[in-house]
Amino acid sequence: LGGGTFDVSILTIEDGIFEVKATAGDTHLGGEDFDNRLVSHFVEEFKRKHKKDISQNKRALRRLRTACERAKRTLSSSSQASIEIDSLFEGIDFYTSITRARFEEMCSDLFRGTLEPVEKALRDAKMDKAQIHDVVLVGGSTRIPKVQKLLQDFFNGRELNKSINPDEAVAYGAAIQAAILSGDKSENVQDLLLLDVAPLSLGII
Repeated sequence: LGGGTFDVSILTIEDGIFEVKATAGDTHLGGEDFDNRLVSHFVEEFKRKHKKDISQNKRALRRLRTACERAKRTLSSSSQASIEIDSLFEGIDFYTSITRARFEEMCSDLFRGTLEPVEKALRDAKMDKAQIHDVVLVGGSTRIPKVQKLLQDFFNGRELNKSINPDEAVAYGAAIQAAILSGDKSENVQDLLLLDVAPLSLGII
């Protein structure tokens, strides 16, 4: 679950062979959507408090979005985050705060939306969730506690695998794939094989 997309893959790993059994996802679900909810919330709050509409002011929106992204990250480790922007619009300072509970409430439908692709991937792989041994989180948005809780509950309380840095996991995979494609003969990549699936239907004319 990254900045703009959400992907789920079910793999089996045996003797260096990574076989993708199924893949699913949502190309329009990610951190940016959570940011948008926060921005909309604070645009309305500013309008309510100061009787000013900043929704058409690009500079004010850009500064607000930056503050919202920062607040979202803070809420992954704290129960409350502050937003302090000097002279946001027409010389008006904007100081406010948001709780993790309120953030979770305003994004609840988006968070719940992460489970549907997981269920689809399991159906496509013809597997039951009890057959999954490890749930590995990839992408910065998987740091959001509510996302982790929903996943953990879905997999009947199974401990989530957080051993890989979620921001760097994709880069690790890309580096390994690049080494394989360039003919790297080192021991680290020589015995690795990825068997992937086509994520979309193919039409033959």
